[in-house]
Amino acid sequence: MVSHYVVAGSKNPLPLGMGSVKRYNQYESMILPMLKYIEDAGGKIAYNTQVTDIQCETSPTRKAARYIAYVQDGVEKHLELTDNDFIFITNGSQGDGSAYGDQTHAPEITIKNGQGPSIELWKKLAAQDDAFGHPDKFFKDIKETSWESWTVDTANKQILSAIEKICHRDPLSGKVVTGGIVTAKDSSWLMSWTINRQGQFVDQPDDHCLIWVYGLNCWDDDGDYVHKPMYKCTGEELCQEWLYHIGIPVDEIDELAKQCNTTPCMMPYVTSFFEPRAYGDRPLVVPVGSVNIAFVGQYAETPRDTVFTTEYSIRTAMEAVYTLCNVDRGVPEVWGSVFDVRELIKAGVKMNDGKMIKDWPLPATQKAAIAAAFKLINNTEIFKLLIRLGAAEKKDFAPIVEMPKVKVEVTSRVSELKDSKTAKIGAGVTVASLMAIAALLHKKKS
Repeated sequence: MVSHYVVAGSKNPLPLGMGSVKRYNQYESMILPMLKYIEDAGGKIAYNTQVTDIQCETSPTRKAARYIAYVQDGVEKHLELTDNDFIFITNGSQGDGSAYGDQTHAPEITIKNGQGPSIELWKKLAAQDDAFGHPDKFFKDIKETSWESWTVDTANKQILSAIEKICHRDPLSGKVVTGGIVTAKDSSWLMSWTINRQGQFVDQPDDHCLIWVYGLNCWDDDGDYVHKPMYKCTGEELCQEWLYHIGIPVDEIDELAKQCNTTPCMMPYVTSFFEPRAYGDRPLVVPVGSVNIAFVGQYAETPRDTVFTTEYSIRTAMEAVYTLCNVDRGVPEVWGSVFDVRELIKAGVKMNDGKMIKDWPLPATQKAAIAAAFKLINNTEIFKLLIRLGAAEKKDFAPIVEMPKVKVEVTSRVSELKDSKTAKIGAGVTVASLMAIAALLHKKKS
């Protein structure tokens, strides 16, 4: 399927590259075009419908769905299934049980641990076969897996000016604004915010900016301006806290927050797939022996990819369809960052708050080993790479001994060993290895 975007000023999607296009939110730029594609191809979308159970025939070598129970417009219905009826299941959802508030009301989570339509469906499946995973690993404690987000809609020039002062970009330019997440590092709520290209919605007024804010510490600590926990706050109060952290004068915060329209959303399971788990807790996209069952989304197991991304959901769906439908096409490969030493070095630096390797919190023995290794790779390509990526500085690589002395040591040792059995066995040892050995011998003597 071709990529689609929404034409500026129109609700009719066009393929990428056709006409004047503008990027909007994921729903209008991705979901609506895909729905149109499905409907144009003869597919039917059932709205106001909840699947409540899927019954399967299972054995160690064969698994087949036989029955779907669902509720549509309040009426209980069911479907009998054959081997030729393929079932693609979203087992669990990070958005399950989400609760919305508004400008004057805080969102209220009404579900309890482990509740939620997609979660309860997964539990019924998991009870039938161990290959269908273990949902209880992910949804056991809402306080562990929740955070709250809120969307601020504003046209206030003072607020827009405060944003531009931080980002150094006009938030209404139609171009990238924050370029990623901006974290309020002093926030007791662990609050961050971001602004994508404006406008985000087809019907959004040209002078309005939408800011997405979220906080990780929902339950226990008061805000730095609003003196209550996040989950108890109205949209207006959440906006006040954000305005405080972007530098709005304190005596102007309350009035400016009233001029914004802020919509909060409390998400009880938003980080549930980061809960401790083992292989098998998530079902394979297509379980071994499956005839017509596949799992898609963040709680299906596919190699090497990283959850919390749109790509993960799309890749599991591709894998599911290609496998069950015998499509002779490969799923796009996951970028092999774990096999790229440059990316591993950069990740190590970033995960240690930008500190160089010598300042990482390592045991003394490991630090000593690293320091010794550094001195052996002086003036090598690795030496250059570590400096370029901010993992070390030139003075970290001062040689253990002066090179003329090393050469004398090497010459002496080679002369002593040239006729020995050891020398013959080690004929393939490179000059670089001999230099390293000589340096270590010299270090030992000194």
